[in-house]
Amino acid sequence: MDRAVDQRLMRRAIAIGRTQLGHTGDNPAVGCVIALGDVVLAEAATAAGGRPHAEEQALALAGDAARGATAYVSLEPCAERSSGAPSCSERLIAAGIARVVIAGGDPSPKALGRGEDRLRAAGIAVETGVLAAEADPLYADYRRRL
Repeated sequence: MDRAVDQRLMRRAIAIGRTQLGHTGDNPAVGCVIALGDVVLAEAATAAGGRPHAEEQALALAGDAARGATAYVSLEPCAERSSGAPSCSERLIAAGIARVVIAGGDPSPKALGRGEDRLRAAGIAVETGVLAAEADPLYADYRRRL
């Protein structure tokens, strides 16, 4: 994969997430960009109040074009939702995403590496730690609350 493209699109995901900082309740402000190569198909941030999640919104915007694409996510996709709705990792799998690039891990019991593990088990290529140092400030308060 093209490292420069990965970094550019992850920076975009981080910037999108930053726009919701302080507006997502107890949920983290996550940014998600879905791209095919260097062409952005959709992007979204966690909505005000914490729902819908960034990945959920971006996948809805991308529709069928998400199949075979890469999702750039500023925080590990969730493995479980308190609402009982499909998790972001389940949604990424169902959409046919081929690769997920993640800035940082989510220490929440709703994630804690399980989202990443689920993606890998489904055959999706996962890369973690991309621009983690740039994303970490977005999640300092969230991680303290946990």
